[in-house]
Amino acid sequence: MVPWISPLVYAKSRSQKPDPSTTITQTPKNPKYISHESAIRLIKREKDPHRILTIFKTVANQRGFNHNHSTYAITLHKLARSKHFKEVDSILHQMSYETCKFHESIFLDLMTHFSKSSLHKRVIEMFDKIQPIVREKPSLKAVSTCLNLLVDSNQVDLARNFLLDSKRTLDLHPNTCIFNILVKHHCKNGNLDSAIEVIKEMKLSEVSYPNLITYSTLMEGFCQSGKLEEAIDLFEQMVSKERITPDPLTYNILINGFCKSGKVDRAMKIVDFMTKNGCNPNVFNYSTLMNGFCKIGDLKEAKNVFNEMKRVGLRPDKILYTTLINCMCRAGEIDEGIRVLKEMEENDCKGDTITFNVILVGLCRFDRTYEAFEMLERLSYEGGVYLDKSSYRIVLNSLIKLGDLEKATGLVGVMLSRGFVPHFATSNELVVGLCEGGRGEEAAAVVAALAVMGFNPELRVWGRVVEVVCRGRRLLGTFEVLDGLINRGNQE
Repeated sequence: MVPWISPLVYAKSRSQKPDPSTTITQTPKNPKYISHESAIRLIKREKDPHRILTIFKTVANQRGFNHNHSTYAITLHKLARSKHFKEVDSILHQMSYETCKFHESIFLDLMTHFSKSSLHKRVIEMFDKIQPIVREKPSLKAVSTCLNLLVDSNQVDLARNFLLDSKRTLDLHPNTCIFNILVKHHCKNGNLDSAIEVIKEMKLSEVSYPNLITYSTLMEGFCQSGKLEEAIDLFEQMVSKERITPDPLTYNILINGFCKSGKVDRAMKIVDFMTKNGCNPNVFNYSTLMNGFCKIGDLKEAKNVFNEMKRVGLRPDKILYTTLINCMCRAGEIDEGIRVLKEMEENDCKGDTITFNVILVGLCRFDRTYEAFEMLERLSYEGGVYLDKSSYRIVLNSLIKLGDLEKATGLVGVMLSRGFVPHFATSNELVVGLCEGGRGEEAAAVVAALAVMGFNPELRVWGRVVEVVCRGRRLLGTFEVLDGLINRGNQE
């Protein structure tokens, strides 16, 4: 049995220094050698950029260790992802003195990170570093990656100058991929005639020829410009003359184009055509078609599409379920929408914030605000259900319209406790409502609580609060609210 030791005695014994004569001197063990594979694993697991750099430098100090492509690649990837670009530049400078063989994939990855951070000139800088560090000319893939990132970011001048420089310095002969990027660039800017000219040039080139991506991109450009008949003509030309077989994504461009223009019957014919020609519609095709029916308020056809999709063995996803629930709620079939929500859960497809907000909006719109209030309370305590400020605002706005200021005030308290702030107009309306109901103290308390979260009431609202509180001879409360607002203003 282990004897009980007083905490005071234990603390005292721990504080006493050991007798040097009885201390056994231990020889420190040699630190374990960290291989390249181990270093990569350590850097992959680490989230702190500074610790990543520490690991990178520490392993380099080992005798016989030299960084290789893989250790540089993972370090640069992690640093760029966390936007530590100064450290990225330092390591790139170090790479220029290395003798190991690098691959351009490092720079393709860095291009993507710089593009995401809107540092578009640095995308080109990374491309320019390929040849001096990799010691090889950039591949067409590198050219395509750089050009595509610039086009997607709408950096038209940079993209044009980059392409001209590449042609001059690299003796570049654009392939189909590069031509496709140019087609996308022109379509994105609504310049369809220039896109058509690029395709004509492709047909004359020896190293490229229009493919499915080329035609799909131009078809999407036609659809976005409302030129649906031109899109259909191009589709027929692609199939009959070029013998290119469309895939579900290409069909979806046409389906979406007709649905957006309200011609859902034509979109339905596209789905029938693709089925007859051996291309089975996927979830995205059905989702686009169903969304088209929902937009024109045809709930019956939307349900038919949903059921047809399940009949052919496709499993609805969260977006598809939410689309159908939204259509039902807009049509006033709230109970049916809730039934579909339960079906989602039974099929292990968990609704998200958007799904629940759709139902809350439907309940409030069709005079079922208290059901929405109860649902909001219940969902707040259910695991795995995430509500946002919109969820609370939907119900709060409806409660104020009903004039139920007691429940509205309570809900504001819940919102503030969870870091959510009501709309500015809603907050003012609530305070005015409380004042008009002679509940000056509650109005002052609401203003004080909202002020902490950055709310500054309108002048007319503040005047009403002061008036009501003074009328009730609650001057202390008035001064407290006033002091709070003045102090917050001074801090800002």
